[in-house]
Amino acid sequence: MNAPLPPRLAGLAQIARNLSWSWHRDARALYRGIDERLWHAVKHNPLRFLREVSAERLEAAAGDQRVVDRYAEIMRWSRHEQTTQGTWFAKAWPELRGKTIAYFCAEFGLHASVPIYSGGLGILAGDHCKAASDLGVPLVGVGILYRNGYFDQGINADGRQQDTDERYDISLTPITPLTGPGGVPYLATVPCFGRDVRIRAWRLDVGRVPIYLLDTDIEENHADDRPLLSKLYAGGPALRLRQEWLLGVGGVRVLRALDLQPSAWHANEGHAAFMLVERVREFVAAGVPYDEAVSRVRGSSSFTTHTPVPAGHDMFGQAQVAECSGPVWEEMGITREQFFEMGHHPVVDSGTFHMTAAAIRLSQRVNGVSRRHGVVTRELWTSLWPGRAVDEVPIGHVTNGVHLATWMANQVMHIFDEYLGANWGNQLDDPKMWDKIMDADDATLWHAHVNLKGVLLNLIREEARRAFVGRSLEALQIVGAGVMLDPNILTIGFARRFATYKRASLIFRDPDRLHALLTNAAAPVQIVFAGKAHPADNPGKDILQQVYQYTRDPRFEGRVAFVEDYDMHLSHLLVQGVDLWMNLPKVPMEASGTSGMKAALNGVPQLGTIDGWWEEGYDGTNGWAIGEAGVVDDDEVTADRLYTLLETEVVPRFYARDEHALPREWITTMKRAIREAGMHFTAHRMVRDYARDFYVPSILGGTPDDPPTG
Repeated sequence: MNAPLPPRLAGLAQIARNLSWSWHRDARALYRGIDERLWHAVKHNPLRFLREVSAERLEAAAGDQRVVDRYAEIMRWSRHEQTTQGTWFAKAWPELRGKTIAYFCAEFGLHASVPIYSGGLGILAGDHCKAASDLGVPLVGVGILYRNGYFDQGINADGRQQDTDERYDISLTPITPLTGPGGVPYLATVPCFGRDVRIRAWRLDVGRVPIYLLDTDIEENHADDRPLLSKLYAGGPALRLRQEWLLGVGGVRVLRALDLQPSAWHANEGHAAFMLVERVREFVAAGVPYDEAVSRVRGSSSFTTHTPVPAGHDMFGQAQVAECSGPVWEEMGITREQFFEMGHHPVVDSGTFHMTAAAIRLSQRVNGVSRRHGVVTRELWTSLWPGRAVDEVPIGHVTNGVHLATWMANQVMHIFDEYLGANWGNQLDDPKMWDKIMDADDATLWHAHVNLKGVLLNLIREEARRAFVGRSLEALQIVGAGVMLDPNILTIGFARRFATYKRASLIFRDPDRLHALLTNAAAPVQIVFAGKAHPADNPGKDILQQVYQYTRDPRFEGRVAFVEDYDMHLSHLLVQGVDLWMNLPKVPMEASGTSGMKAALNGVPQLGTIDGWWEEGYDGTNGWAIGEAGVVDDDEVTADRLYTLLETEVVPRFYARDEHALPREWITTMKRAIREAGMHFTAHRMVRDYARDFYVPSILGGTPDDPPTG
């Protein structure tokens, strides 16, 4: 911090060190009220804000009694957030006080200022931790620091994605380094490819939930090992194996070094499967017979898979795994063949160690992330239970949800305050409360949405202006960056990872038909795209390039835009500010699709294929659905249905205005979108499901085992 904090506001830095401020409206308003221009310029990062804010602004705030009173209330709230007394979990299971649940994930998306996430998996993990904090679920997260983050996206003049790295400044994040005995900078040591790799850990507080992030960039490590955990999903299978080995084995050992003894363990996706293997090794090293060790690990472990695509599951060559781990099977009292049997896939080449197969074998409770994904996952893994009917495979589902306080716009929450009462945030599981949103004043909701749309489009135009001034975009690219977007036009949003099955380019299948929609003088349409393709996904980059090139097509009159470098900050503005959310995954390849839930919570209805969450979420009144549930779709047929819905239902409903210039029928659709998302698709509901059906049974034990036999 450049300017010292006035005594009356001395705790501002303390508040900034715990990410709970990011979903507390008054905490955000406190920083914003000191210097609103700077708060937006630093993308809502309070540590950077405090470094750059002027002494004059701080002194003026300290002299404003309203600011001081708000600050005092936030400090009281912050102290309360350090206890679990009175929380949902504490009241539901008081006998489990002192128990801990370990939650392992390869990425955590918590805030744009902590860039250790790439997309949906990380954002879901972040929302999971935030909801666990709110509910008092005693979760402890374990992940990787990734000093170089994911990657920064640029698009060249030809529309090709350019991947660049930029090491972020850890001092501008609320991440704190931990030290080992005697002040050594590492907490654990893991053998990896014939060398001992020392693991440093950092702590990131997310309300009541601590997350421990692993790092190898210390002088005590070999030069080749120092960058192992510095880059998210980079370097191909060889680096991925090292990262996942260090996450799983190193994560368990770091928890032990911190004297944490979790009673339940959750592996979020197959990247974390080695955590389960390490715990088997621990039990055997302590004298427990191997079969009993496996049973104990299974009984206390849950595994969530997010990937319905067979190729999306990590697998590594057995020789490579053996070289990475060394003869760890000797410590486990088993043969090499028995060790690799843990990761054996009955259908895939037997020469591999399949991470998802290992996680399923070592976890008693396994789930997909939507009802449809549960069906697809049982079909995908029925070979592990030979002779079983698909519907008897013991894999269930917990449909994903999103953290309301993170994703719902302030302006929408203010409407809830008025119509649902100040305590509505503590009644998220009450359907009657959500019904009340239907009584909200149409004009109030509509004008709030129009304001949010203005915020989004202003940001897009300003970003394009800055890029032009900085000479990073050519003149023709400026049009494609969104400078011609009109706040009065129906605006469709599409912001996803650019994987081929998500079909970002499907709406361009018939350019003439799309041209008629976009340039209709009486009822025009515009589309905003954002998203990154994985650096190694060349087909995804090809689709991104196709979409980008359409932004420069003069036929579309500047009504197709692509916004670069998609992150959580931009995501907030998009799900809150577009009019319609478009989601077109090829059925049945979408596991969940939480972006549509976030949009719906802000009154932005979804138009999408019936896959993932939309099979459960679409009720016929809260958006538009393409196709039929469970039916594999055809690109040409789906595109035709997409155009038809836009032409005959979506666009006419948006532009049908009454004498007060209000689209009454559209506003009703907005309200129904909010109601359905709030009733069934929040992270609070999701985490309660995990606690009740996964974590508590894992802690209490006694559930009959049903291990794979294939």
